[in-house]
Amino acid sequence: MRVAIADDSLLVREGLKRLLAEANIDVCGEAGDADELAATVEKTHPDVVIVDIRMPPTHSDEGLQAAAEIRARHPDIAVLVLSQYIDADYALKLLQESGEASGYLLKDRITQGTDLLDAVRRLAQGETVLDPQLVDQLLARAREGSPIDDLTDRERHVLSLMAEGLTDRGIAERLWLSPKTVESHIRHILQKLGLPEDRSRNRRVEAVLTYLRA
Repeated sequence: MRVAIADDSLLVREGLKRLLAEANIDVCGEAGDADELAATVEKTHPDVVIVDIRMPPTHSDEGLQAAAEIRARHPDIAVLVLSQYIDADYALKLLQESGEASGYLLKDRITQGTDLLDAVRRLAQGETVLDPQLVDQLLARAREGSPIDDLTDRERHVLSLMAEGLTDRGIAERLWLSPKTVESHIRHILQKLGLPEDRSRNRRVEAVLTYLRA
C-alpha cells in the first residue's frame, strides 16, 4: 500500500511516516499545503491520502477541499482527513462530497497507532471511517422527538457502529453477537428511522448520517 501525507507540521508528518513505516506501508509522498499535495498526488498516485483539515494559507478547511478534489479527480484514491477537534458539519460535508473510501479521525488517533493503521487499511478497501467521538456527538444532538428516541440501548450501539462504517460482520465481532442478530437489529433500526433497507454498507451509513443531520 502507498500513502501520501499532508500536514503543515513537520513533526506530525514525521510521526505519521514513522507509524506507517513500522507497519510496512510505503509513504510515497508528503506535502505541507494543499497545492503541494495536489502535485504530489498527480506525481505519485497513492492508494490513500492522509490530510490535515486545516492547512495554509487560511488554516480553515483547505484540507477538506483538497480531499474532495482528490476524490473527484481520482475516485480510486481514498482520503483520510485528520482534525484537532470534532466538527460534525465538516465531517458530514466530507462524507457527502467524497462518498466511499473517505474518513474523518481526530488527530489524537495518531498516538494510537492501531486505530490509524486500521483506518488506513479499511479506507484502502473502499470502506468509510468516522471517528467514534463524532458518531457519539451526532447521536447526542439528534433533535427532540426524533425516532432515535425509540431505539433501544442495543440498537443505538449498533447504529453508532454502523455510522463508524463497520460491516455487519465487524459489528457482530465487536459486540460478541451472531451475524443474524446484528442483521435483525439493523432491520429494526432502519424501520424505526424510516430508512430503506440497503445491502450497500456505505450508502446505509450516508443515509443514517443524513438523517441525524436533519
